[in-house]
Amino acid sequence: MPSVILATASYDHTIRFWEAPSGMCYRTIQYADSHINKIEITPDKQYLAAAGNSHVRLFEVATNNGNPVTSFDGHKSNVTAVGFQKEGKWMYTGSEDGTVKVWDLRAPGCQRDYECGAPVNTVVLHPNQAELISADQAGNIRVWDLTANACSRELVPDGEVGIKTLTIASDASLVVAGNNKGRCFVWRLADDDTSRFDPLQKVEAHPNAYILKAQFSPDARYLATASSDHTVKLWSTRKFTLATADLIWL
Repeated sequence: MPSVILATASYDHTIRFWEAPSGMCYRTIQYADSHINKIEITPDKQYLAAAGNSHVRLFEVATNNGNPVTSFDGHKSNVTAVGFQKEGKWMYTGSEDGTVKVWDLRAPGCQRDYECGAPVNTVVLHPNQAELISADQAGNIRVWDLTANACSRELVPDGEVGIKTLTIASDASLVVAGNNKGRCFVWRLADDDTSRFDPLQKVEAHPNAYILKAQFSPDARYLATASSDHTVKLWSTRKFTLATADLIWL
């Protein structure tokens, strides 16, 4: 198995694995059930989760087996978010059916089910592994406390403008949400209460365009945003200004 696993998925009903240095595709999985909205690889690099229309399928990474080894069924519409706890013990998902679910990979069925009341666009896991943060098409951000099994915080940063993407810094210092009007909202997370979001900045990142994805660099010094305006921008998180052209992201 290569040290770097590069996988892509598409509305063309395929999952493809690529050699990162050469750009050559060395494996294709046919996914006839539906289009694919999101993929995620488990922390141990053994499995790939593919989120489609109302289900998630788990595939082996290091074999040529094109059939899923496990299927997670329970959502009623497109699954738009999928991710794993850092040790790979459980998986979380979000869906256009308005729910966030938690699945134990060692047991059948869904173990947690949180109702958001609007199509869920994105879900991220806090580095403390004890909270999920979801954002939806109605403009809501919710923090789900997995220990208390309840919503501990709700934010509405820009009225009913849908939020497409969330990202949280690896040191849990900052959270950024990007919405359908091209705005990024930045909060600093409190040390004493991880569900408390202190407003830090609003960035007009891509005016009059959808923000499709926002992502912190591993050291949280930079933020990348991608938009329907056909641009990708890099921002310094020091003051959330555009980064210099000689930026190297390692």
